Amino acid sequence: MTAPLALALGDPAGIGPEIVAKSWAMRESHHLLPFFVVGSREGIQAVWDGPIASIADPSEAAANFGHALPLLQLGDGNPVTPGAPDLEGARNAFDALELALGLTRSGAASALVTGPVSKAQLYLVGFTHPGQTEFVAERCGISAEMVVMMLVGPTLKTVPVTTHIPFQDVPGALTIERIVAKARTTVKGLQRQFGIAEPRLAVAGLNPHAGESGSLGREEIDIVIPAIERLREEGFDVSGPHAADAMFHAKKRATYDAALCLYHDQALVPLKTLHFDEGVNMTLGLPIVRTAPDHGTAFEIAGKNIADPGAMIAAIRTAAACAERIGQA
Repeated sequence: MTAPLALALGDPAGIGPEIVAKSWAMRESHHLLPFFVVGSREGIQAVWDGPIASIADPSEAAANFGHALPLLQLGDGNPVTPGAPDLEGARNAFDALELALGLTRSGAASALVTGPVSKAQLYLVGFTHPGQTEFVAERCGISAEMVVMMLVGPTLKTVPVTTHIPFQDVPGALTIERIVAKARTTVKGLQRQFGIAEPRLAVAGLNPHAGESGSLGREEIDIVIPAIERLREEGFDVSGPHAADAMFHAKKRATYDAALCLYHDQALVPLKTLHFDEGVNMTLGLPIVRTAPDHGTAFEIAGKNIADPGAMIAAIRTAAACAERIGQA
């Protein structure tokens, strides 16, 4: 029998508990495979009065999943106030991530889904990474430079070559080698986790109109085009550099399987515009499957019962599908 998915709850004062509970409540209509939650019972009970089944081991999740939300409880039972993050909640989120990741690495869980966290809160309790992606990579023994953050929606997949750095630092961070490495990891991930035999990549330019042959910047000439040429020499199907303002409409999206973008917002703005309530953040290049909803903690709406679980449901379904595909490979 396939192991269940491990779901790290995230910050218990955010919308994570609500969207996790709603996902479980909608498990039949969305055909969700069994998962268990790691985190704060109090965080869930603060926003939901549905059934929760305490489990001591992931192997107990499937038997309970049909009638209650399986929970591996962490924490000391301290009350949680939705929308009011505190240090205890941050520690709980950190511990939940660590345990859920460990269970996935051990094979007790088939994939890892991470709930939304507040990096500002995590930094106060000793978290030192730019984000969960880098933390998961380190724990898996993989250099952060060798993994890829892919944003996945029903009609678009995007990859930012650079992620959480100031925009003014982007040009200096772009190198031929970095673009080539991210492209290689993306291709392998599309093949391994999505079953695309010969992935097509479209590479965005950095400057307006992809530099206008150098008149609006030389990054395309000096960095992006040489990277594309190297990838083509290695046999990859790569096009570009494309003007970023014209590569995300429907007809253009149909010509590639993933867009390789050069900075954070270039990748996330189109994905969130098209698929905000169903976007999935996925890490490629790991020995495990890891997904997350592509949104934050939304403390301002926590506890109001208005959070949309669509992205969490999509993250759960994507993780399960990818884990199953890898298991069949």
